[in-house]
Amino acid sequence: QPHSVTVLSDTAIRGKDLDEAKAVAAKAAAEEALKNAKGDIDIAMAQSELAVMAAQIAALRKYRQKK
Repeated sequence: QPHSVTVLSDTAIRGKDLDEAKAVAAKAAAEEALKNAKGDIDIAMAQSELAVMAAQIAALRKYRQKK
């Protein structure tokens, strides 16, 4: 559709509900977990969490720019 967007997602968080301090802390924790990861599963989980937190921080910053 030229004037509509459909988003398919398992989860969603509204921009106004994002907390930058918590997201930054969780990102730091994920980075630390990645450094200390022993196996492939630990590495994959840490990378996934890191990607989610980076996306949340980017979304929050974009949301704040629009205000």
